[in-house]
Amino acid sequence: MSDEDPDPYLWLEDVTGEAALGWVRERNDETVAALAAAPAFKVLERAVREVLDDDGRIPYVVRRGRHLYNFWQDAGHVRGLWRRTTLEEYRKDRPAWEPVLDLDALAEAEGEKWAWAGSAVLAPDHRHALVMLSRDGADACVVREFDLRTLRFVADGFEVAEAKTRVGWIDRDRIWIGTDFGPGTMSESGYPLQVRRWRRGTPLAEAETVYQGLPTDLSASGWHDDTPGFERDFVHRQIDFWRQELFLLPEPGSDAPPLKIEVPDDASASVHRQWLVVAPKSPWLGHEAGSLLAFDFDAFRAGGREAAVLFTPDERTALADWNWTRNHLILTTRADVSSRMEILTPGPGPGPGTEAGAAAGSAAGTATEAGARGWRRAPLAGVPPLSTASVTGTDPDSGDEYFLNVSGYLQPSTLYRGTADSSDGVDGADSESLKQGPALFDTTGLVVRQHFATSEDGTRVPYFVIGPEDRPGPGPTLLYGYGGFEVSQVPYYSAVTGRAWLARGGTHVVAGIRGGHEYGPRWHRAALGANRVRAFEDFAAVARDLTARGITTAAQLGIEGGSNGGLLMGAMLTRHPELFGAVVAHVPLLDMLRFHRLLAGASWTAEYGNPDDPADRPHLERISPYHQIRADGPPYPPLLLLTSTRDDRVHPGHARKMAARLRESGHPVLFHEHLGGGHAGATDHGQTAFNEALVHTFLWEHLTPAK
Repeated sequence: MSDEDPDPYLWLEDVTGEAALGWVRERNDETVAALAAAPAFKVLERAVREVLDDDGRIPYVVRRGRHLYNFWQDAGHVRGLWRRTTLEEYRKDRPAWEPVLDLDALAEAEGEKWAWAGSAVLAPDHRHALVMLSRDGADACVVREFDLRTLRFVADGFEVAEAKTRVGWIDRDRIWIGTDFGPGTMSESGYPLQVRRWRRGTPLAEAETVYQGLPTDLSASGWHDDTPGFERDFVHRQIDFWRQELFLLPEPGSDAPPLKIEVPDDASASVHRQWLVVAPKSPWLGHEAGSLLAFDFDAFRAGGREAAVLFTPDERTALADWNWTRNHLILTTRADVSSRMEILTPGPGPGPGTEAGAAAGSAAGTATEAGARGWRRAPLAGVPPLSTASVTGTDPDSGDEYFLNVSGYLQPSTLYRGTADSSDGVDGADSESLKQGPALFDTTGLVVRQHFATSEDGTRVPYFVIGPEDRPGPGPTLLYGYGGFEVSQVPYYSAVTGRAWLARGGTHVVAGIRGGHEYGPRWHRAALGANRVRAFEDFAAVARDLTARGITTAAQLGIEGGSNGGLLMGAMLTRHPELFGAVVAHVPLLDMLRFHRLLAGASWTAEYGNPDDPADRPHLERISPYHQIRADGPPYPPLLLLTSTRDDRVHPGHARKMAARLRESGHPVLFHEHLGGGHAGATDHGQTAFNEALVHTFLWEHLTPAK
């Protein structure tokens, strides 16, 4: 089908239409009959559910004052329980938790399939919360004010109807709000364009408009910095997915306009106390793209541009993240996709440009340039090779505590708690192992290796192989990829993959293809727009490398991806069907000529291009799996498509239409759509276990055919 032909399956874009849902039910029945009838399916489903419900999982927490808060789901709390405890209790093997909000009880009382969508808690007393609740996993949510002392919703408190709302506290009686106020207040992608200041006790419609984005913008949001001594308000304008502006707002009542923070619109910028931290994605002020720079905020506003260079990338090392405690910055970088961590301390003393600072920076693989002020750095030890470390929580207003999670493909997560010491940058001896995740599958005989494939243009593409150390020959292999939106594929412990695939003798492979952020901005930009094919070439190169190394064969190689990774799966199906034995795509993006007209799709034109632009349309048709289906030519490998009726990000019509066209063309395809689940595809462990059982039953049947 070319872009000039009428689309015979547009009717499947009617999300809740009677005809479309009737078609969905028929396809669901076919898939369940094909995959879920065998006893082995139920065994696998139970095994996955055991992993998901295991009470030894680490309950990750966020500090709010004296309490540590956690959201928990298990067999007894299907929709989930918001709960809290103290650090003293949390240190115990089985902490005593205080229930805060039971979503199962709330769903039953209100007759709604509520899913947790997060909370915002007002500092410093941490009594008042804005709770976000999603209907069955959708991105859109309702907002309600909750009292963390009485553990009840506040009567006549702040409340916002269902929308893709942006909300945050200013003080006890005011909040920043962006929501659907009617025509012109939401972007084409469904996100707020207005930033309003809403006072308690007044109608939402009368909230004061502080900022109005342009109709072509993606979104706008406001937030309040309540750091004592640094109280201020900001507006963030999202021009498109990769360009933004940051404004400092004047004091209420002032006639002064918002002050734009003059950084490049493709840079990330944030303010902590007296520091402005900028991560430019293009060369700026003589610094490389992918650097991390710190400025004195007041001096920057006055025109000063002297930066402390906290990180400079190289060919193998990229910036991953940074997190503030009160007095320190925790810097996370990746060298060939494995984590390295440091704690940086601003202030007088040896900085990155001094002899001592240069030595420290060189040892850590980071910048050694002179900065505006001396910043001391110290390594944060304890991160093994081929693993991932990430800061899961800090409380930057009140202290230097941090929570750090470390895991690897065969290494269950360990959660550490530490305190960055004010005198020497880091107090490593004071860090403690708080929680150790359980080993939920047998790793005996399994190893992790990293290899590099060579793509068509000569680029080295990293990938990890997790599987048997001494397999005598090729075996069933599952290759995962994403390749877009700066999402990096990093080592992580997945007990589901371990139980459902590795423990059965399969090999798991994860590819770090272009379009991600494995090597910083250059890696992402190499696959933008018309260059999206570079991501496809990289993934195909990894597949060929796996067969060349004897790890697998084309008939034994399955592939899996979701969302943008679903686009990747569709591209592999239609471009390189000879390389694979089976394909799985979750909540996929597949119609690249209509994606911008469906739900949040308009927000992704900065990533892919705009189908309405004559300059972009030709390459979008070429990369559109829906438009590249051919009835003749090489046979396609079997495909399993999974989506959700309640996905209000990637329209379920993508998967529906793809399945319909493949069926029409005689290609093997199975389709399953949960009525709920949102973009995650599931909101509870039961749905997740069912999905995983479908996926791994499908893959195992096709990649290990009976002899």
